[in-house]
Amino acid sequence: MTLEEIKTPQSESTPRRSWRIGPLVILVVLAASLGLGIRNGLRARVKESRELSRVTDQAAASVVRVVHPSPGAPLQEIILPGNTQAFTDSPIYARTSGYLARWYFDIGARVKKGDLLAEIETPEIDQQLQQAQAQLETAQANFDLAKTTAERWQALLKTNSVSKQETDQAIANMAAQKAVVDSNSANVRRLQQLQSFEKVYAPFDGVVTARSTDIGALIDAGSSAQGRELFHLAAISTLRVFVPVPEVYSAAARPGSTAALTLDEYPGRVFHGRLARNSSAIEPTSHTLLVEIDVDNPEGLLLPGAYVSVHLKLPSAVSAATIPANTLLFRREGLRVAVVRNGHAELVPVTIGRDYGAKVEIVSGLRLSDAIILDPSDSLESGAPVRLQTGGVD
Repeated sequence: MTLEEIKTPQSESTPRRSWRIGPLVILVVLAASLGLGIRNGLRARVKESRELSRVTDQAAASVVRVVHPSPGAPLQEIILPGNTQAFTDSPIYARTSGYLARWYFDIGARVKKGDLLAEIETPEIDQQLQQAQAQLETAQANFDLAKTTAERWQALLKTNSVSKQETDQAIANMAAQKAVVDSNSANVRRLQQLQSFEKVYAPFDGVVTARSTDIGALIDAGSSAQGRELFHLAAISTLRVFVPVPEVYSAAARPGSTAALTLDEYPGRVFHGRLARNSSAIEPTSHTLLVEIDVDNPEGLLLPGAYVSVHLKLPSAVSAATIPANTLLFRREGLRVAVVRNGHAELVPVTIGRDYGAKVEIVSGLRLSDAIILDPSDSLESGAPVRLQTGGVD
């Protein structure tokens, strides 16, 4: 028996089973391939949809440039115009009438208190003084006589040699003569004082800024009219500077604080002064506070009437930040600043401290980490999507 003849029924059925499994495998592979293709297609479509949505959102979002707030303020002082004035400025008048005999100091001269400035000839006052002295001597003689008579009558009254009435008359006459003496003495002292005013003295240390008289000029010191000024004297060792400080900066005008002064005629040089006092009231028309600054001037470099620039230190604000002025939005509900947060614009209310022109100081409403939109659109609203311009953060 050969090998081909010895075939079992099992061996005869094997080819048939193999023929049936093949198509099933093919179907399974085809189904798996189809499912994988469908899945990949769905994934591609979802990805494309997301990309389209992202591109659409980017196209709808406004492109903005942002800047971060700067800490503190770029300027901690204000510069205000001022004019210097002498600490003491006084015209010098004559107290007696006559003719100017001589003067000793001209304009620009520095004088000390008590220095003789001029002399006045007063012949009328001299004659009146002589007459008053003569009247005083007459009154004194009459008083002495009345006193002697009164004493005698009082002694006689003790022995009843004279009447009480006559004694009282003698005592009254003595009192009257005493009053005449006092009156004439007062007149003599008055004329002596007028005569002493022939010499004009400097009332304080200073500089003669004007001389309005000359030798031989008539000096009229009558009380009926304003007399003519002889000299003008100014004390310039210390100068006063009056500065009107705007109301918004009135906190910087604290008495006792320091101030710096600069002048065009002294470039690069700074003069230091002290705030002596202020008016403690805001002027209603200009809304300014009048401040007086005292400046020591031992060298006399500063002249009265000079124009100066006064630098006042400002008190530093707490948690202040500085931003460009072109970031502000003026809305009906108040001042706003647009801040980028989570890809959207948010309008934040802020409070301005000081205005520096191109920049402003913000005292509340912002953090230093905030990204503030530069040149925001007037139509920008909170919640609007925005995206940053490349290189747009300063």
